[in-house]
Amino acid sequence: MENIYLLMIVALAILAIADLVVGVSNDAVNFLNSAIGSKAISFKTIMIIASLGIFIGAVFSSGMMEVARKGIFVPKEFMFNEIMIIFMAVMITDILLLDFFNTLGMPTSTTVSIVFELLGAAVAVALIKIGASDSETVADLSKYINSDQAMVIISGILLSVVIAFTVGAIVQFISRLIFSFQYEKRMKHFGALFGGVALTGITYFIFMKGLKGTPYYADIKEVTEGNEIFVLIGSFIFWTLFSQLYTRVFKKNILVLVIIMGTFGLALAFSGNDLVNFIGVPMAAYHSYEAWASSGVAPDQFAMGSLAEKVPTEPLLLFVAGGIMVLTLWFSKKARSVAETEIRLSRQNEGKEKFQPNLLSRWIVRASTKTNLVITAVLPKETQRKINAQFEKPAILLDKEKADDAPAFDLIRASVNLMIAGILISVATSMKLPLSTTYVTFMVAMGSSLADRAWGRESAVYRVAGVFNVIGGWFFTAFSAFIAAATMAYLIYIGGPAAIAILLFFAIILLVRNYINYKKKSSGIKEEDSLSRAESSSIQGVIEESADNIAAVANRAYKIYTDAITGLSKEDLKQLKKSKKGNDKLTAEIDELQESVFYFIKNLDESSVGASHFYINVLGYLQDMAQSLEYIGKSSYKHVNNNHKKLKFNQTRELLDLQNDMQSLFKKVNKSFEGRAFGEINAIINDKKHLLDSVSKKIEKQISRTRNEESSPKNTTLYFSLLTETKDLVVATMNLLELYDDQYDSSVPKAEITIEEEK
Repeated sequence: MENIYLLMIVALAILAIADLVVGVSNDAVNFLNSAIGSKAISFKTIMIIASLGIFIGAVFSSGMMEVARKGIFVPKEFMFNEIMIIFMAVMITDILLLDFFNTLGMPTSTTVSIVFELLGAAVAVALIKIGASDSETVADLSKYINSDQAMVIISGILLSVVIAFTVGAIVQFISRLIFSFQYEKRMKHFGALFGGVALTGITYFIFMKGLKGTPYYADIKEVTEGNEIFVLIGSFIFWTLFSQLYTRVFKKNILVLVIIMGTFGLALAFSGNDLVNFIGVPMAAYHSYEAWASSGVAPDQFAMGSLAEKVPTEPLLLFVAGGIMVLTLWFSKKARSVAETEIRLSRQNEGKEKFQPNLLSRWIVRASTKTNLVITAVLPKETQRKINAQFEKPAILLDKEKADDAPAFDLIRASVNLMIAGILISVATSMKLPLSTTYVTFMVAMGSSLADRAWGRESAVYRVAGVFNVIGGWFFTAFSAFIAAATMAYLIYIGGPAAIAILLFFAIILLVRNYINYKKKSSGIKEEDSLSRAESSSIQGVIEESADNIAAVANRAYKIYTDAITGLSKEDLKQLKKSKKGNDKLTAEIDELQESVFYFIKNLDESSVGASHFYINVLGYLQDMAQSLEYIGKSSYKHVNNNHKKLKFNQTRELLDLQNDMQSLFKKVNKSFEGRAFGEINAIINDKKHLLDSVSKKIEKQISRTRNEESSPKNTTLYFSLLTETKDLVVATMNLLELYDDQYDSSVPKAEITIEEEK
């Protein structure tokens, strides 16, 4: 029996390493976003600073792994074998849950996940104990679980979300009123004061949250505790004078230093305090095993009251954990994906949005717009003019590629994000209020972006939807962590070692599968048939540049159409889904090209307007093709998915004949454009009449069959729809070819556009 628990300890140790990896991948969003989004320093420098913060915070952590001793459950009421079930269930659930959020690129709270996993697993085991008892009922659950502590945590989360958003918005609004977007001149007058406030808040945060609990905190405890006001005043005076010296004498930007120290402070606090979320449970399990092994008592008779005691973690273990966290930060692509979500939601410029609007986001934006109209009507015109002047953004490059490479927000906002997050977390820590660092840093960033007018009419509905998706994910974290851990605990209880082995194998399979799928999805290698935006300033240049797009669309249309018709004839839902998925991706890429028309036209001179007209028409015809393919795929899928009657033999044969004709058309188009053989386009256009006549004949045959033969109304409707949409697809394709055939002139050289920065 002892060997089984020893194997469980080994499994928990391995799970701890995996949990460190997935945990850092998720929580890296807390300390990377402001520095990455503002591009105040190079990415390599950001990573070095964050790595130092993580490693120092981990190595000098007190190591008081008290997750299992926080009052979520009462340790003395559980036996050793029951505690091991709880800990194993928690670790398996935690890894799968955090990896799920990382794969989605969504930030969540490792603190909330571990707390609710402990709560769920403990409740499940407690209910099992109550069920086996003759004297206890569900009302005795409070004997095992500290429900008051859980309610304090939940209320703390809700409160921190609201406060962080509100304070972030207010401070950013005031900061922008003072400095505006042209903050360089204002920094000469107010920069030292701003640097003093920001650096004071960040250093106070480093001591209160980052170093509190470390072995070295005892040396400064007598100085800081009870003298917080004097420490703050002294720190403010020092940092204000330092900022003045730094900017005036050394001619350096104090905002960059604020961002560096803020990034270091958040990374330090993260590893020093949140390390408990990753290795606390395995360490508690290890100490439980040591206590039980030396007792000589049966595992189901040994009460775990010893867990109420504080046991420091070994320095070597902290060193190893810090190293793993640093390596994860450098090599985890999922960490950057999670960070990208927040940066996209808070960026100053417009661009492709990750989230789709929903009913709630539309309602909030609409209500906010009406509220703004009321405020505008009340405020004096002169006041509005002065406020708007402070929020007037500087002219930016119109080139989309350069706009994408520009900072997501400026140094003022990055500094405010780090300063406010640090202050709020340190204040809550001093007041012993439970909160999540992830929630605070995210909501501060969202509040500051709102106040900075980053959420304009063009993007607000998407950004608000994104915020609600993330917040919804937080509540989903708590709920799913509780349910999943409880389920895991029950399965382990009834299945024993076999259940543990199966669950571990299942977890490994899921992690590997998620990793492979994510790697494919986020691969930086451009897909063979992906579409690219034109940059040329002449019609001939656009023809040359867009040829690959037309070839790609023809190739993908060939596959989409074939999958739809073949899937329909075979009633193969898998192939029909493949057709739908392929068309959805094609439509999304064409829509993205449509959105880039603004940048394309803005970069043209007066003599190149014809190129924009040509490019717009090309995109219009591509969109028409995608819409026809979309209808064909969706209607075919709906017919088979609803289990309607299979098409008649003659209908299927005619559709397959038509499929062969369309395949031939798309192959010719692909070959012509891929090889830049634009002279062959006219020969392809000559097939137009043949294709349209073929479709018309099939329509006539179906009309005759419908009049003279007994047939299914659903089949007839579908068949007519497929034929008419195929006809539209042919027309759109031919219109596109005629446009290229009409405009192509081999004697005219390709002209390139030259992008100049705006003065």
